[in-house]
Amino acid sequence: MLPIKLLHDRVLVTSEAQAERQSTGGIVIPATASVGKRLTWATVVAAGPNVRHMQPGDRVLYEPEDRAVVDLQGNSYVLLRERDIHAVAAEHLDSEETGLYL
Repeated sequence: MLPIKLLHDRVLVTSEAQAERQSTGGIVIPATASVGKRLTWATVVAAGPNVRHMQPGDRVLYEPEDRAVVDLQGNSYVLLRERDIHAVAAEHLDSEETGLYL
């Protein structure tokens, strides 16, 4: 349990480490390779009371340049607004939900 209470539509995530990727042809692409805008996967740690489409434990996709990093109990977390998250990957999502946040 983290000593923090998120407000409004804020989401606290822990970012997955950027590792080497492999192309479909088998070419290894190092993590330091310069590519265009690349989204990052993260795991939701906590969510504010007005967050509607995700809960702790969900994997989310966000742009790493739109972030605020905070250190809590020796760990680094990323603080985002719900609208800054592009997609949610979770088993509990209903197939009828679009995931759009307008």
